[in-house]
Amino acid sequence: MRCERDTLGEVEIATDDAFGSQTARAVQNFQISSKRLSDYPDMVAALATVKLAAAKANASVGALSKEKAQQIALSAEEIIGGKHHQHFPIDMMQGGAGTSSNMNCNEVIANVSLKRMGHAYGDYAHLHPNDDVNRSQSTNDVYPTAIRIALLNGSASLLKEYGLLRDSLRAKSEEFKSITKVGRTQLQDAVPMTVGDEFGAFASTLSDNIERVRQTRETLREVNLGGTAIGNGINAPKGYRERVIQILSETTGYDFYSAENLFGATYDQGALVLFSSALKSVAVKLSKISSDLRLLASGPRAGIGELQLPAVQAGSSIMPGKVNPVIPEVVNQVCYAVIGNDLTVTLAAEAGELQLNAMEPVLLLRLMDSINLLENAMRTLRERCVVGIKVDTERCDALFKNSLILATELAVHVGYDRASAIAYHAKKEGLGLIEAIRASPDIPPEVLSALTGQRTDRVA
Repeated sequence: MRCERDTLGEVEIATDDAFGSQTARAVQNFQISSKRLSDYPDMVAALATVKLAAAKANASVGALSKEKAQQIALSAEEIIGGKHHQHFPIDMMQGGAGTSSNMNCNEVIANVSLKRMGHAYGDYAHLHPNDDVNRSQSTNDVYPTAIRIALLNGSASLLKEYGLLRDSLRAKSEEFKSITKVGRTQLQDAVPMTVGDEFGAFASTLSDNIERVRQTRETLREVNLGGTAIGNGINAPKGYRERVIQILSETTGYDFYSAENLFGATYDQGALVLFSSALKSVAVKLSKISSDLRLLASGPRAGIGELQLPAVQAGSSIMPGKVNPVIPEVVNQVCYAVIGNDLTVTLAAEAGELQLNAMEPVLLLRLMDSINLLENAMRTLRERCVVGIKVDTERCDALFKNSLILATELAVHVGYDRASAIAYHAKKEGLGLIEAIRASPDIPPEVLSALTGQRTDRVA
């Protein structure tokens, strides 16, 4: 063990731990969610990215020696590359508006640098977590900026998986385009459509949301970096703010820009609310698709039974041969969680009292979890379900022929009232609509020919 001292007294830390006293205290204080910062490598890398940009910016404006800046940058680059993440042990759910996370990064970068320089962990006289690594910064501009970097990086892979799921549904739409089926409204037989139409609609709704997520990602490029504690840039030298945002943009590939009003940007989390709302919209549509797949595959003999989902596991410990739609079911559950996360984000964003929002840690946790859950769910739905879906064409044909849905088109020829009377007669007598029409002497033969010769690509 080694001993470090801070304003609250002495703290014992394991000799091999690269963090310092503030991280050690945070580990003791916050044992809440069992989710550690190290479990979210995108956020660890994002914090290090801000430190890298800050060190270079400080050196360029003369606020930090080139030697110290170089050491900080080297350590930050190692963290961005995936090293030293085991030294980020603090709980993601924490008080202090993210100060513990910021200091965790400051201390690890300082100690990794000290070791490289030939000094012991904690020998901060040579490079200090606050005075050097955190120079010209505050948690209040570092942490929200890092959140935005982490969300941009995390959502990039989400969008990729989203596109793959959409494309797999499009492929199924093409595969099933000639299979006629019953279209339903309010769970009741309505009008003819094709199975391809149904899957094409699934793909189209996902495409709409892909664009919405992309648009909300753009709002994440506005940052308050350089505003330090509350937005007035206290302790940041002239020219630093412009330089650090420039370097951050060059380092990440994202074109970040400074908020017009840094005071407002320090407490306002509107961009995160918009982004969360877009994820919720994704969840709503994804859940609808999953529910439809379950309905269409229900039975298989005593339900709708039009679709055959891949059998991926046994469905019951007591009922032999039963196979459940477990993949759409788990996707539904993911979507419910994401919708709940959005409410948490909304409430936490509302809690931005006065000059700071202290609830940013839970904003980050819920948004990162939503991204991870949705990405995994979409991959699972695509790989374990959608690509293997088959259509029971005989079942579709039987349901179609036994339905009364051609009554809508019949009304064009004979009027609504007469078509209704024929449909009710067919229902009462247990006849198909075509049979009922054939039994109606007042219906011209050409009407029957028009109905039986309908195109299978007609859309409801």
